[in-house]
Order: sequence, then C-alpha cells, then structure tokens
Amino acid sequence: MSALASRLEAALLRLGVAEGAPLVLAVSGGPDSMALMHLAVEAARAHSWRPLVAHLDHGLRDGSADDARFVADAAFQLGVEATISRTDVAALAAERGDGLEEAGRVARYGFLEEVGIAAGPDAVILTAHTAEDQAETVLLHLARGAGAAGLSGIAERRGRIVRPLLSERRATLREALDGAGIRYRIDPSNEDQRFSRNRARTDLLPAFEGLHGGAIDAVGRMAVQAADDDRVLDALALTALARRRSADGWIDWRPAPVSAVAARIVRAAAGAPAPSSERTEALVDAANRGRGGRVIELGSGRNAVLRGGRVRIVQSA
Repeated sequence: MSALASRLEAALLRLGVAEGAPLVLAVSGGPDSMALMHLAVEAARAHSWRPLVAHLDHGLRDGSADDARFVADAAFQLGVEATISRTDVAALAAERGDGLEEAGRVARYGFLEEVGIAAGPDAVILTAHTAEDQAETVLLHLARGAGAAGLSGIAERRGRIVRPLLSERRATLREALDGAGIRYRIDPSNEDQRFSRNRARTDLLPAFEGLHGGAIDAVGRMAVQAADDDRVLDALALTALARRRSADGWIDWRPAPVSAVAARIVRAAAGAPAPSSERTEALVDAANRGRGGRVIELGSGRNAVLRGGRVRIVQSA
C-alpha cells in the first residue's frame, strides 16, 4: 500500500492540489474507491490534506443501504468524516428522460460538488477512476464516433475533480487491499449487461488485451496524447477566430479554415452549449462552399447567417 500511496501523493502534487486542501473522496464501497480512501488517508499526513468521505446511495437495488453503512463504518474506523446521502436515481432518470447510467452520473457529481463547496474553496473531489475506466471510456467514445476530445477520455483533472488513480490497474489495487486485509463491497449491478459500460468491461477490454498485451495501458497513453492534441487544436481555432472576426461580429471564411480547426472555430464562436455535430458540420459545409444568403439553426436560440463568404452567429428573435 505504501508504494501506491506514494504514487497517489505524487499525482496529487502534479495535479496542483494545494497544501492543506480538503480532499472529498468519492467512496462507493467497491475495491477501487476503498483503495482511494485508504491511500488518500496515508498520503494526506505529509501535506496536511484533510480527507472527507462522500457516499451517495442511488437507491437502485436491495443492499444499497448496506453499502452506505459499510462506507460510513470504514470512514469512522479511519477517523475520517463522512457525508452519506440517498437519492432516487430511477425517478431522476424518468424526470430527465435519461438512462440510469447518465442519471446516476448527474446525481453523483452534483452531490460531490455540494460536498466540495461545503468543504471550502480549496477543496478538491477525488474519484477512483482507473486505467480500465479510461480504456472503457475511450472505446465507448470510439464506438459512437469521436474526435480528439472523445479520444482524450477521462481528464486527470477538470476543475475541482481530480482522478489520481487513472494510471493504476484495478488488479493492482485489489491485490493491495487483499494483502492489507482491507474489506470492500462488490456491486452486483456491475455485472448487469444492460449497461454499455459493463459490456465494455466484460467483453471489449479482455478482447482488446487479447489482441495486444498491454493494450489498456497503451490506450491511456494515447488518451494523454489526444488530450494534448485537442488543446493545441483549440488554441489554433481561437487564434484563427480572433484573426478572422471583425468588430461587427462577422467571421471571414475566405480562405476556408483547414478542416482540423473549422468546426472548432464554429464552436468557439457559438459559445456554450456547443452546437450539435450535425449542425456544426452543416454550417462548415455551407461556408466552405460559399453558400451565401443562408441561415442555419445552431440551437439554444442561435442562428448562423452566411453572406458573401462571411459567417455571423446571432441570437434568433
């Protein structure tokens, strides 16, 4: 465990976690998150980090309340404050029109953010995503058709959310727990093949590693490179947009931007939320063809007006 704790400590420092910051630990009770909790508690001592456990019961199956009690007891044994909450993810999914996976993700991150805000402005949220989670995410994005952003997979840090175990393998974490006699829970819903991530875990990853030994770690390295490329392309798009856009808001599309940055120019000009890929592609295609006198809806009350080799994005009336 000590070697893993040292690697986690190094990851937190590399990812900019301040001395003395509260560490909100997302703990489900499974092996990955139990490893995160024990490793973070050990690593925290040298930097005055203050670990806090956060557990959200999704209320989706019998036994979920037992998981919550298990996490609370484990935190108590370590002398760590725990915030335990419960929500009805099935009702949230029905209300939002989402699947259970997406509704659970929204509820979980919303809860973690609330705990983080309460912990203080320097608080960071630690999740126990591993190298396998990274590979699953990249493969799922690839199956849906992904660019550099999708191939970047899970970011090591985004805002206050930090994932310090993203380079660690699940087997390594479980072996460390077993060797130290640390108990954990197994969530039976992880075997439910209705969920795409579970199918990726049980079918895709073993097949992928069967094609090439070390494929999971290779996907992680590729995701890091894709994230670097994605940032460079975004920077190029912002530079091109600043150069092409005049004071009155019109964007000169002549000559047409290279394809690698054209869609990014559109997204940067439109702002959040980003237009759909279909609408973005339609605008880029029309602008590249020099089709003036057209208006293309971009969603969220925005239209793109094309005129004389120029593009302008306006709020619709």
